[in-house]
Amino acid sequence: MSPKPGVLEPLRVRIRRFQFIVGLGFLSLVLGAMLSVSLVLRLHERVSAIPFDLVRIVVAVVLEDLWVLAVLPVLCYGGARIVALRPWSTAVGAAASGGVFVLALNFVRGGAEGMTQGWGLASVLRIVAFIGGTLLSARAIRAGRAAAERGSSAAQEKAAARKSEYDEFLKAAEAGGVRLEQREGASAGAEAPVTPEARPAAETAASEGAPAAAAESPASSEASASPSDDVPKTPAA
Repeated sequence: MSPKPGVLEPLRVRIRRFQFIVGLGFLSLVLGAMLSVSLVLRLHERVSAIPFDLVRIVVAVVLEDLWVLAVLPVLCYGGARIVALRPWSTAVGAAASGGVFVLALNFVRGGAEGMTQGWGLASVLRIVAFIGGTLLSARAIRAGRAAAERGSSAAQEKAAARKSEYDEFLKAAEAGGVRLEQREGASAGAEAPVTPEARPAAETAASEGAPAAAAESPASSEASASPSDDVPKTPAA
């Protein structure tokens, strides 16, 4: 029997999330390395000309760790706008994956001795930069989720407004259709022809009016003849 798809679904979601976090850290490291190299080549002379060693070391550490101080927070903010990410787990996981890649590169370049030697102020500043970049990434994820929620709420409000406008348009169209039907019905009733049922009534009314007209005709003839009878006849000369 094949396993149920719902049993392995949480594990698949966790694997995808882990892959996304690791990819986020690796991508931030690659983009940050490209940015750091370009800035170091342009600012090398100016940084070397700084008279204070502490300031020069701080600037060099910032330029070297741009992947965790600038690139990773930007990527976390963009990812949080699209995917629901957990702030601390995503930020710590992405920064740790990028730091593991950095340690692997240092091990390949200088071996174990290169990783243990040279601990000093620069190493402490790198650790501080790593912690600061992690905090900035978590804050960027929160800001990205808040912006995404505001965007979704605004989209829902626009959709509700459009739906209400569409409902009002439908109501107005239905009312207009009802008024049009009423006008058409009234005009059809006014222009309706005489039906066969109404014809016998009209003929009955005409037949009743005919004897009355006949009764009035003798009276009118007698009235017209009576004045001629009252006139005296004169003898002919």
